[in-house]
Amino acid sequence: MNLFFAPDIKEGFYQLPEEESKHIIRVLRMKTGDSIFLTDGLGNLTEASIVDAASKLCTVKAIKTSHAYQKRPFHLHIAIAPTKNIDRFEWFLEKSTEIGIDIITPLICAHSERAHVKTDRLQKVLIAAMKQSLKAYLPKLDKPVEFKQFTQIPFDGEKYIAYCGLADTAELINIYRKDAKTLILIGPEGDFSPEEVNLAKKHGFVPITLGKSRLRTETAGIVACTIINFLNK
Repeated sequence: MNLFFAPDIKEGFYQLPEEESKHIIRVLRMKTGDSIFLTDGLGNLTEASIVDAASKLCTVKAIKTSHAYQKRPFHLHIAIAPTKNIDRFEWFLEKSTEIGIDIITPLICAHSERAHVKTDRLQKVLIAAMKQSLKAYLPKLDKPVEFKQFTQIPFDGEKYIAYCGLADTAELINIYRKDAKTLILIGPEGDFSPEEVNLAKKHGFVPITLGKSRLRTETAGIVACTIINFLNK
């Protein structure tokens, strides 16, 4: 099954965006009458039929839609410091989308090596990963936010901060509750500062570890995402 992104898909006839049209007609060489699958990234999976195989604006007709397609019973939000090498951060976005995540917030910390990201480019990475992994939910990508400001935002769920500096910190795999709404903070290569950890604890974040290995930022994000998804199987 090939999956394509149609953010404003609706019943009846629909013209696909130019980029998706070119992929379908020029790359995959699909023709009038062929069936394709579309998603709006909001959980809707629509089967459609090509009625006009134009390479710039391919027109399809929606046949049937599955709502809340493969919806997960849990919610995962990871706020993570963008890496100095943006390719590593894009790798995290790609793989976490494939595994399963709901919201990603670029987090600007005291030890951050990157304070700015091009959200348009990152959004394309998320869309491509959603389509490749045949998911109907597109993760939400927030704008970068300062650590202090972010910790003050209300969150109705389990809140954790992954930190290497506390000897008595519990492992996420041992304290996570299945089906929970969860927020996890992942710091930069230099880790969170002690002041940031104390501030997070003051606002209800529980310090955790992700295992005994010292992990790169993007790897820590993937490990956290994998643990949550694994424990919800």
